[in-house]
Amino acid sequence: MHPPKRDDVEHKTKWMLFLLVPTGVLIYGSHSVLLNLSKVGGIVPFNSTSCVVMIETFKLIISLLVFWKGFTRDGGKANNMPSFQQSLLFSVPALLYCLNNNFVVHIQLYMDPASFQVLSNLKTVSTALFYWLIIRRRMTSQQWFAVFLLLLAGVANSYGGLHSQEDTSNMQIQVDSRGLALMSIYCCISGLAGVYTEYILKKHQEVSLSLQNVLLYTYGVAFNLVGFLWTSGFQPSSFFQGFSVWTVIIIVTQAFNGLIMSAIFKHGSNIIRLFIIASAMGVTTILSMLLFSLQLNLYFYCAFGLVIISLVLYHKR
Repeated sequence: MHPPKRDDVEHKTKWMLFLLVPTGVLIYGSHSVLLNLSKVGGIVPFNSTSCVVMIETFKLIISLLVFWKGFTRDGGKANNMPSFQQSLLFSVPALLYCLNNNFVVHIQLYMDPASFQVLSNLKTVSTALFYWLIIRRRMTSQQWFAVFLLLLAGVANSYGGLHSQEDTSNMQIQVDSRGLALMSIYCCISGLAGVYTEYILKKHQEVSLSLQNVLLYTYGVAFNLVGFLWTSGFQPSSFFQGFSVWTVIIIVTQAFNGLIMSAIFKHGSNIIRLFIIASAMGVTTILSMLLFSLQLNLYFYCAFGLVIISLVLYHKR
């Protein structure tokens, strides 16, 4: 049996990315909105670690099924199995994603969904720096200027959120100083996790994506289980406490989001991931206006525009 031609593989990859990118935009853009819909009395009612355990478990099950399908198709031959040392590499991004996926839930307590989506574009700054440090990708003066504009957008949105007036009838652009601190940590960890994940996935191209996902999500389940036991005071009976229909939707959508991002890291690039994050701003803003009657201010419009200009300049060749 002849291997598929290079042109056929590239054609299939392009079509796969064509389908995955808009799906990723919709899922990513709705995440912070779903977290806000799940709130009870202004707080997220469930333990963030138990929710992430379910997300990682769901992704692990799907990855195992895909891996088993390929394993049986190849006649039960486990080709290109990574060594134990290679498998340990996946524990690093798993730990980073464990921290970040929990940060996302808590950040929602200190800012509105649209501000979260705008400020999360600061991942581009940390991603660019880690690309430069880890993958040794050099940045042009235009890209550095784009990073400066992105930082300026973060300042504009944060200033507008910190100085917004309270309104009990409608949601406003609102940013808390604690939210800014968490967002700064979140973006730094996200940039490192994204670049490192792309680095190890592409470094070991001979290992199938499904097997790489199995390794990544196995570590993810383990780290988050430890986190749950620690935060719950070793009370397993509280695992599903506070879960609702919204929690189930979050688990399902984020599981597919993780699988989509893995495919993009493997066959595309981290830049496509950043494009998804940027495009998701529009989805989040529209949903927030429709569902929460979110009132936008001038600072938000300025930040939104600066983000768009920045991303165009950063990716323009």
